[in-house]
Amino acid sequence: MLPRAKFILSLPGGRTLQLGVRTLVMGVLNVTPDSFADGGLHLDPGAAEAAAVQMEANGADLIDVGGESTRPGSEAISAEDEIRRVLPVLKRLTRSVTVPISIDTSKPDVARAAVGEGVGLINDVTGLRYDAALAGIAARSGAALILMHARGRSRDMYKEASYSSVSTEVADELGASVERAVAAGAKRDSLVLDPGLGFSKRAEHSYAALAALPEFASLGRPLLVGPSRKSFLSAAIGERPPDRRDMATAAAVTAAVLLGAHIVRVHNVPDMVDVVRVADQIRSAGR
Repeated sequence: MLPRAKFILSLPGGRTLQLGVRTLVMGVLNVTPDSFADGGLHLDPGAAEAAAVQMEANGADLIDVGGESTRPGSEAISAEDEIRRVLPVLKRLTRSVTVPISIDTSKPDVARAAVGEGVGLINDVTGLRYDAALAGIAARSGAALILMHARGRSRDMYKEASYSSVSTEVADELGASVERAVAAGAKRDSLVLDPGLGFSKRAEHSYAALAALPEFASLGRPLLVGPSRKSFLSAAIGERPPDRRDMATAAAVTAAVLLGAHIVRVHNVPDMVDVVRVADQIRSAGR
């Protein structure tokens, strides 16, 4: 088992995240009507706040708030609509939870509003392909920046799902995202990389990207992996609704931890915290 590099990620307000000593769990909080796994559950700010408080109590190390669905085939919404969804939730969460909060957005206006409320990380599923201005917002605010691998737009991303070598091409394109971020003002040591399981990837590509985590470690930045409830799991277990993919998610999360992920992004926080703790023990025993 390969050793996992350790990093200290600086966040606004003098906070830091230590990555690599143990695997961190990021809880997903979608405040959208149409997300594939939990659309509509947390549209009410009070319900979203209660869910976030429970995630922290169940062991989440970070909470990722998203106001726009990025599932395959989804349609984009305006920055104004996205801000209307997330801002009331962020105002509550920055007072009611103590773990760092991430904003899942590719829009500079949304990111700017979020960091203004104290958000510590910006999670861009486009890897700055849509708008590199996000990097400058992260740099000025001190927020960390998560760069995910994807191709195309959500509504047509599978048109771009063609690879001769998943590991090489994803690594090269993540490296290009890093260079875009640095050129736009972000500090290299503020960056986290995500191979983008399920995004512009057929099932076989997602499994290949997960297996290639040790190769992505050569990019020199911490790795975040988000397999939770995604459709690529159905290639192994058969067609099931998202809320019946948690056991398959557990297998993918375990693999991610053993292969070197620093953060896993999940919907079912309490069960996946248990999975991560056991997988971390295996890592420790393997060393």
